[in-house]
Amino acid sequence: MKIAFVGKGGSGKTTLSSLFIRHLAAAHRPVVAVDADINQHLGPALGLDEREAAALPAMGAHLPEIKEYLRGANPRIASAGTMIKTTPPGRGSRLLRVTEENPVYAACARTVELDGGPVRLMVTGPFNESDLGVACYHSKVGAVELCLNHLVDGRDEYVVVDMTAGSDSFASGMFTRFDMTFLVAEPTRKGVAVYRQYKEYARDFDVALRVIGNKVQGPDDLAFLRDEVGDDLLVTVGHSEWVRAMEKGRPQPFDHLAEADRRALRTLHDAVDARYERRDWARYTRQMVHFHLRNAEMWGNARTGTDLAAQVDPEFVLDEALAAAQAS
Repeated sequence: MKIAFVGKGGSGKTTLSSLFIRHLAAAHRPVVAVDADINQHLGPALGLDEREAAALPAMGAHLPEIKEYLRGANPRIASAGTMIKTTPPGRGSRLLRVTEENPVYAACARTVELDGGPVRLMVTGPFNESDLGVACYHSKVGAVELCLNHLVDGRDEYVVVDMTAGSDSFASGMFTRFDMTFLVAEPTRKGVAVYRQYKEYARDFDVALRVIGNKVQGPDDLAFLRDEVGDDLLVTVGHSEWVRAMEKGRPQPFDHLAEADRRALRTLHDAVDARYERRDWARYTRQMVHFHLRNAEMWGNARTGTDLAAQVDPEFVLDEALAAAQAS
């Protein structure tokens, strides 16, 4: 299952995504965690120190290798150089699984040991000096989108992505790549404004969107969120001594997290798992193709000198059976 955490800057989405990743690890579920935010904080939130976080390999720096591996023997893709962030898989493409070993994980993923077990962590990477003033951050998350397009995940397998803040997530089609999107909202006008904007943009794409109310301090905060968000409000959380200790560099065992917070994480887990039976791989593939054709027309054809619409395999539908067949 693929899960996105979104919200305005400072809402606590990285903290909550890291807690959910820890919860899944404690439940002994396989997890790939991805930091796709312009501010790279997921590694430290998972317990890495500054040196370890800085040493994580940037996915964008390995984009040519990622493209070459995913292209496989797909006859519709003449070269890795003609692949763009939205290029969909087709017959002959290589697919990714959560639990396998492959060159993409070898180059871009690092194992982080949490209380319950290991998780794979991948990061887009921060801006560097060569990017300043000339690069768009969304070009960096293209590697994440390409990997999600080629990833087949099954029941009890999880990919958790900490997305870039606010409505910037809509600068690509990546917002449609998830089984569940958790929007973290504070009980403020700014917090719910991001929710309204996200819901409006996602309205025509069947995005499963639930709200986590964060920094909720009492009945008035809860009533405010219920009035503004309605039935999309899934759960609320407040101040956490465990999180405060973690942010001070004094981590505690995860089972010391307050029971109210652990209960909230179980609610998120249940909401995600309930989506499994509703997965529609055909719709998922159609949306992938839709955004690829839009990107091709807007800039991709001109940039690559290729008719990128020809990369679409009209008889291909991504699903779990394909990945199983590839593995065998």
